[in-house]
Amino acid sequence: MIDKTASEYKQVITTCKTLFEKKTRDYGTAWRILRLPSITDQIFIKAQRIRSIQDKGTQKVDDPITDEFIGIINYCVIALIQIELGDAQETEMTFEQLEPLYDKAVNETFSLQQNKNHDYGEAWRDMRVSSITDIILMKLLRVKQIEDNQGKTLVSEGVKANYQDMINYAVFAMILMSGK
Repeated sequence: MIDKTASEYKQVITTCKTLFEKKTRDYGTAWRILRLPSITDQIFIKAQRIRSIQDKGTQKVDDPITDEFIGIINYCVIALIQIELGDAQETEMTFEQLEPLYDKAVNETFSLQQNKNHDYGEAWRDMRVSSITDIILMKLLRVKQIEDNQGKTLVSEGVKANYQDMINYAVFAMILMSGK
């Protein structure tokens, strides 16, 4: 089953990376100007929309929930890239410059997922997508608290681990929604 998860995971990431590349070519890297709390808020907006639609059972904007999970994944990758690069000296980067940074963030996150998936025994497959949404929102609230504390924690993981967890949960949600 873990090999199946790895394959499904990589398919989701390929979809996300393809969209990231196209948006980078369309819009450039204006997101480089964003501070981490602004990226966290972008992720929050997407997760909150998913929860709102789940709670109401209807939506008025046709954009599918899967697009929001893709956005969560890509904004989390953007956050990991921002952590790696630090404050923007230059905002413009080509996709060719970004691609190895995207891949590094995703590969580290995938490795974390593989280790956790081994230990937890694919428990996520029995979760509800609505629970995954709630966990992502909880992790966002944790990140906001860490950011408000200027990154200081006493015993908790930092923001990087939370962004990675959000990527993994969003990938799981997409796999579950695909019915595989």
